Amino acid sequence: MAITRIITPGVTDDAVTSDKLNDNIISGTTALTSQPADTDEFLVSDAGTLKRIDYSLIKGGGITMADQWRVSANVTLTDPEAYVTSNWERNDNTGYGGIGTGMTESSGVFSFPSTGIYLIEVYGSFYQNSGASNNNGLFPYTTINNSSYNIQTGNLSSGEANYDHNAASSAFLFDVTDTSNCKVKFSQYGENGLLRGSTSQNRTHVTFIRLGDT
Repeated sequence: MAITRIITPGVTDDAVTSDKLNDNIISGTTALTSQPADTDEFLVSDAGTLKRIDYSLIKGGGITMADQWRVSANVTLTDPEAYVTSNWERNDNTGYGGIGTGMTESSGVFSFPSTGIYLIEVYGSFYQNSGASNNNGLFPYTTINNSSYNIQTGNLSSGEANYDHNAASSAFLFDVTDTSNCKVKFSQYGENGLLRGSTSQNRTHVTFIRLGDT
């Protein structure tokens, strides 16, 4: 009895071309309905060679975090300066538009949700309720080792007479390379007056915006 062997030919190199692919090869596949995970992979052509790449290496663009905090009650100005360790609250006014996972605060120390380059804008509002003051300020101090703090910037304003209102603002860029060690807190300085706070509007407040990767 003769045995017939059926040989199925293999697909030769370069035999599968775009002409042989159905038009619904992508549209017929289940759609991803959320942002890809960092380990999700894409196919790219690297100078003609097909390679895979993780989403974490190509994502980016746009601001991923914006947050705003304010002092919710008046603080008596002191000389020498002292850290503002209480009465911080996130802006909760109707229409407030934060982006992403915001900052966390404990006893006046602010921690960052992720590494990156952050723009930190500081605005101090002051009221002279018991006399004039030549120098009022709200100063940001940062640490990169969760221990020693250094002042970053700090403008001063003057209340020339009793019942004067005055303000000082400043801004700086902070490179947060480690969320456990890079933190910021704020110190008030002045005399004969108050660092103005409010729970219903931004008087003394700080804005945090993540601009990009470290």
